[in-house]
Amino acid sequence: MTKQNYIEHLKKNFFLAYPVMLSQLGHMMVNVADSVMVGQLGALPLAGASLANVIFHLLLMFGIGVSYAVTPLVAAADGADDKKKSGELLKHALLINTITGIILFIIISVGGRGLYYLNQPQDVVDMALPYLNIVTLSLIPLMLFQTFRQFAEGLSYTKQAMIIVIGSNLVNVVLNYIFIYGKLGMEPMGLNGAGWASFIARVILAIWIAVYIYMGHNFRPYRPGFAIGRYSKMMLRKLLSLGLPAGFQFIFEVGAFGFAVIMIGWIGTEALAAHQIAINLAAISYMMASGLSAAATVRVGNQLGQKDIPSLRAAAFTIYGMVVVFMAFCATVFITGRYFLPSLYIDNADVIQTASTLLIIAGFFQISDGVQVVSLGALRGLADVKIPTALTFIAYWVLALPLGYYLGFTLEMGAEGVWYGLLIGLSIVAVVMFWRFNFLTKRLAAAGR
Repeated sequence: MTKQNYIEHLKKNFFLAYPVMLSQLGHMMVNVADSVMVGQLGALPLAGASLANVIFHLLLMFGIGVSYAVTPLVAAADGADDKKKSGELLKHALLINTITGIILFIIISVGGRGLYYLNQPQDVVDMALPYLNIVTLSLIPLMLFQTFRQFAEGLSYTKQAMIIVIGSNLVNVVLNYIFIYGKLGMEPMGLNGAGWASFIARVILAIWIAVYIYMGHNFRPYRPGFAIGRYSKMMLRKLLSLGLPAGFQFIFEVGAFGFAVIMIGWIGTEALAAHQIAINLAAISYMMASGLSAAATVRVGNQLGQKDIPSLRAAAFTIYGMVVVFMAFCATVFITGRYFLPSLYIDNADVIQTASTLLIIAGFFQISDGVQVVSLGALRGLADVKIPTALTFIAYWVLALPLGYYLGFTLEMGAEGVWYGLLIGLSIVAVVMFWRFNFLTKRLAAAGR
């Protein structure tokens, strides 16, 4: 593989990935906008948002993982120039993801009151529960959006979702300002106002992309994907065999960070608010890195469909290089801006001091976080999801969380100890997943595929 080939892969990866990165950033900016604007109300509403978002994002990320199944399959079908199969994949994914959204909505609606049994501050739970009940409504439109988005990304159309996400985010910020603080004659709704703003913005998000995919000229060959009925059990099983393990990958990773929130809640409200700030910022870089992960899924799946393993490996390793450079930059920003960035969220010296320490740790795990998320995307492009799911569980739940508890509470390192445990877990996942992708693709190359 020549230097020129790698430059071509770099260009293709960049133009495929940057709209996804901005789109993912746009999704995160909904949470950032909520946190920044709610943080102006004080540490208690910010802690309430943090606790509620643990539950909401845990199940939401499971749903997003399920929706990811369509991308590598569509990418492979596109590589083989099979438009009929791509349309059928869209139809079946719409069914699976709609049902998934409804199930997740029911789970959170019924189980939300379990927050009272997590040994969290009573006033934080009282603040979190009504907000959680509101944002739960947005799960179904979010799953519909994800279906169309992942389908379009599988066809290498990534800019459209970016534009739609940015537009809906502007709606969210405006509605936040009106609902949270009580503008244009409305009563101030506080944290609950942020919930209603997010729900309305996400409904607009789903409608906008559905209309675009249905009406768009480039998507006309796939319009049968909007049909209802005549589903294939084999195709449903194929999507679920990829989607469910991917969903559990997110459950194990996001759940680990979510349980870290629960543990930090045992320390106190200010520690929880500081964690919310630091994890909110770390999630920005993670979600942008997941844009590169999405590009890895598409490029690997597409080259696999064309049976071009050397190009598959070159495309993937170019993305690895891109994510290392990007996450190293993010690490520098977090460490140098560790006092300034938290001050954008809240005016509380103790919270800012704790958050600044956590941001140093976040800086250290940026490259590991980027490598592991790209590896998962590349492995997803190979339709390899079951073993990575098991490895993710072991790294976070068998190693990282017990170690975080030991450091945080037995050695009394507090929130810092919990975060050191997460740092170790991320590093282990990054090394193991990179090794697995390299091993599998070398084996494919040796087999002459």
